[in-house]
Amino acid sequence: MKKIITLILVISASIANAQAYKGKGDMKAQVGANIQSGGVGIFVSGDYGVGENMSIGFSSNYLLSANNEVLNLETLTLEKPAFMDRIDVKARFNVNLGSVIGLDEKMDVYPGLDLGIRNFGAHTGFRYFFTDGFGVFGEAGIPIAKYDKNVSGFDYYNNQFTFNVGVSFNL
Repeated sequence: MKKIITLILVISASIANAQAYKGKGDMKAQVGANIQSGGVGIFVSGDYGVGENMSIGFSSNYLLSANNEVLNLETLTLEKPAFMDRIDVKARFNVNLGSVIGLDEKMDVYPGLDLGIRNFGAHTGFRYFFTDGFGVFGEAGIPIAKYDKNVSGFDYYNNQFTFNVGVSFNL
C-alpha cells in the first residue's frame, strides 16, 4: 500500500510541475506522423531555447507511403518516388507564446519559420505536457517560397500544406 501511495504522489508531483516551454536552455524533441496530400510519413523535430520566448532547431520528415507515380517522358514509364523525393530537412525558428498570452504552463503555442531543402516556410504548433518529460503536439506548416516555381510530379511532396501530430519530450 505504501508503494502505491508513493507512486501516486510522485506522479502527481510530476504532473504539477509539467512545463511546455521553460525558456533559455530548454530542449525539446518531438516524434510523430506527417500527414499531407499524396502521402503519410514520420516527423521528427528538436528545439533548443535561446531566449525567454525563442527557440531554434531542426525538423525532418520522411514519407513512408507516397502514393503517386509520375510518367518519365524520356523512358515513357511510370516511376515511383525515390528516397530524395520523400525526405525533407529544415532549420527552424520558433516564438514560444504560451507564457506571453497567459496559457497554463503545461501549454505552449509556437509560430515559427523554417528554411529547408525544398522551400522557405512557416509553421504553427501547440504542445501540451502531461508530466515534466512527456506531452503531445500538433503542428501545421505551409511553404511561403518554393525553390522551383513550377512544382510538379514528386516536387509537390514537401511543398504543400502539412500537418504533424505526435508526442513531445523534454530532454
